[in-house]
Amino acid sequence: MPITAIDPNTALIVIDLQAAAVHMPTVHPFGGVLANAARLAAAFRAGKLPVVLVNVAGGAPGRTEHDFGAPDLPAGWSDLLPELDQQPGDKTVTKYTWGAFHNTDLAAHLRELGVTQVVVCGLATAIGVESTARQAHEHGFHVALPIDAMTDLDAAAHDNSVALIFPKLGETGTTAEILTHLGA
Repeated sequence: MPITAIDPNTALIVIDLQAAAVHMPTVHPFGGVLANAARLAAAFRAGKLPVVLVNVAGGAPGRTEHDFGAPDLPAGWSDLLPELDQQPGDKTVTKYTWGAFHNTDLAAHLRELGVTQVVVCGLATAIGVESTARQAHEHGFHVALPIDAMTDLDAAAHDNSVALIFPKLGETGTTAEILTHLGA
């Protein structure tokens, strides 16, 4: 289903497009996902709309059946990718869980700016993107999800999020649809 509207005060949230992601075996070409996220960031900045760049620098404690490990992350692991063209006006959020709202000031920051909608993209669809979209929805934001600006390491997980979860949290569409709504 296409994205029907982009509110006048919408923020872009880009999830985990950082140095560690470049060589991951994603199910969609990573370069295309990164290019679409960068196009969105440029358009949001041109429209004087907030851009939030999120990186992950660790993991939540607790036992899981799948250990994500990496207690000693290599230097530069969480550096945001240069293609995102980070600007001084961008908000940077470092997270230690899947979602960008938990234990961060992201919700307060967006509320201070009067944001009513968020566009969420990045890596991984079923983990960081979905968790952040869920949290945004729970905070009362309208959510838009450009499917061509996200990917996952697992095709079934990506497809499940896109087909079954995202339509319950917001609207799905493409980068081009969002750019059209922005007038970019």
